[in-house]
Amino acid sequence: MKIVILGATRGMGRALAQQAAARGDELFLLGNEVDELPRSAADAHARSARQGSTIGFALCDLERPEGFGPALDSATAHLGKIDAVIVTAALFATQDKLEADPEFARRLLTVNFANTVVFCEDVRKRLLAAGGGTLVVFSSVAGDRGRKPVAIYGASKAGLSHYLESIDHKFHAQGLSVVTIKPGFIKTGMTAGLKPPPFAGEPEKVAAEVLRAMDRGTPVLYTPAPWRWVMFIIKRLPRFVMRKINF
Repeated sequence: MKIVILGATRGMGRALAQQAAARGDELFLLGNEVDELPRSAADAHARSARQGSTIGFALCDLERPEGFGPALDSATAHLGKIDAVIVTAALFATQDKLEADPEFARRLLTVNFANTVVFCEDVRKRLLAAGGGTLVVFSSVAGDRGRKPVAIYGASKAGLSHYLESIDHKFHAQGLSVVTIKPGFIKTGMTAGLKPPPFAGEPEKVAAEVLRAMDRGTPVLYTPAPWRWVMFIIKRLPRFVMRKINF
């Protein structure tokens, strides 16, 4: 497949680039770290099953929507055709930090919801114009239910999940496959410093699950797998219980 990955400089994006390259996919990497992009590209190329090909990259910052079009143009020029786009990029902070820093809260809400939707809309139009394709986007289990520790971050992901489900309903018959990834806790730089739960995920294992879901067109993937059942229960708890617990 010919795949574009946004957020490929660290964490899940880099793990996905490594595994996609190793299985022979053609890649174009997008990210907002000018020093890390070439490193990610070189790392993926070293693992690639297609040693004769090059892995392109371009700057793309979710806080700068004016760069979305040029970045995707570069990806199209390099790959010729885009089969799939994977979006892992996002902002994260604890609820305490977001409550104490309204400006960062505004940035997070803008990046995780509004600007991610704008990026995905550009991708959607390009994929459909080319006959179809797959859009894979990382949302979060935090968006499944209003919860004390992730009120603001969860709100941004709830809106994103709603949008992704809606465009799946609307455009699936036209050839757009939408895969919503709902990770729980994954051991990446985003969660550094936080105490991991017993079933915290490793980026490499999660990346393998995401690529399988992309290949199969799985509409929603909870990862690691126990989060599906955790959220199944949490979504059904009455509000008076949710007020008492700190989950």
